[in-house]
Amino acid sequence: MITKQTWINGLRNGIDTIWELAKVVIPVTLVITVLKETGWLGLLADRLGPFMSLLGLPGEAALALVVGYFLNIYSAIAVILVLDLTVKQITVISVMIGICHNLFMESAVTSKMGVKPLPLALLRIVVSVLAGIGINWAF
Repeated sequence: MITKQTWINGLRNGIDTIWELAKVVIPVTLVITVLKETGWLGLLADRLGPFMSLLGLPGEAALALVVGYFLNIYSAIAVILVLDLTVKQITVISVMIGICHNLFMESAVTSKMGVKPLPLALLRIVVSVLAGIGINWAF
């Protein structure tokens, strides 16, 4: 039975979740916007453009991949929101980050389970890139 306390607990949990996401998404969005407006994001895009073109992504998307790979999915979403990407590009980058995200944290967890973290991290990166190339090719 749903009681008043259930509603209060649900509301409290929802607010806590929003706060946790906001603590990540808002600062990352702000930093990416500043990088974009100052031209630093353009410099990164120029350097990584040739590799990113294999994935059908603009050079700026490299930042979303790096943030997603090493931080978390929510930070990558914040970067993606700032970039001007097509549906195809968002699909490619989302699948890549879905396969390979939060490498530091998940490597620590897998090492506790007895799995060597470096080979697993490299495997995830390679599979992620291959999936990105495959999806780009399939579109």
